[in-house]
Amino acid sequence: MKADLEKFDFIVDLLGGDGSLGSEAKGRVNMPKRLQQVSAGILALFLVVSIAVSPTGAAADDAAQARTFIVELAEKAVTSLTTEGIDQTERRDRFRKLMLEYFAFKGIAKWVLGRYWRRASGDEREQYLALFEKLMVVVYADRFAKYSGEKLDVGKSELRSGNDILVHSTIRRPEGLKPVAVAWRLRKLKDNYKIVDVMVEGLSMGLTQQKEFSSVIRQNGGKVQGLLDELKKRLDANT
Repeated sequence: MKADLEKFDFIVDLLGGDGSLGSEAKGRVNMPKRLQQVSAGILALFLVVSIAVSPTGAAADDAAQARTFIVELAEKAVTSLTTEGIDQTERRDRFRKLMLEYFAFKGIAKWVLGRYWRRASGDEREQYLALFEKLMVVVYADRFAKYSGEKLDVGKSELRSGNDILVHSTIRRPEGLKPVAVAWRLRKLKDNYKIVDVMVEGLSMGLTQQKEFSSVIRQNGGKVQGLLDELKKRLDANT
């Protein structure tokens, strides 16, 4: 686990994330540093909203459709979220719509909570899903106003076990900064594709987030309420 976290620190540095809550939150709420860094990395992925498609040759229909799915997401994001003149509320609403449309959000949230999902009460589950969704929207939606021209080259797609398809891509960053390899794991759910995980330089963002949430819960006596309290504090710090 230590090696994974060290590797993730390197990836966050590449993407320009420092794990901070921003000036408005300083001195108010601080989640564990590792959890902040995970959020910084995920944010950097959401900021990839311009696209250049690389030739990939012939591919299976499903793989080709999955690749098109990622292209479509990028195009919609740059069109919808970087429009000049939209206010914060509108940008957040648009972000939430895209997130719920393209990501298997509930499945991801449950998987990230891991074994603690089974231990959580019905009320705790409802609170967790609501807080996790709100936090993703509040933390990330406003950052699209700072989009600086990152591009996504979409490469090959490959079929994996079950219904999963891995779409490989590369983030091209401005000013000669080192490119970053990103792979999107898609799954066909009820005839529609959904993103179930994102891997940066080979490291699963979902798995890393799961480790961080588990750590927070363990630090709070194994109680899910401890994580809920942290998520509420983080949400308050960013609203």
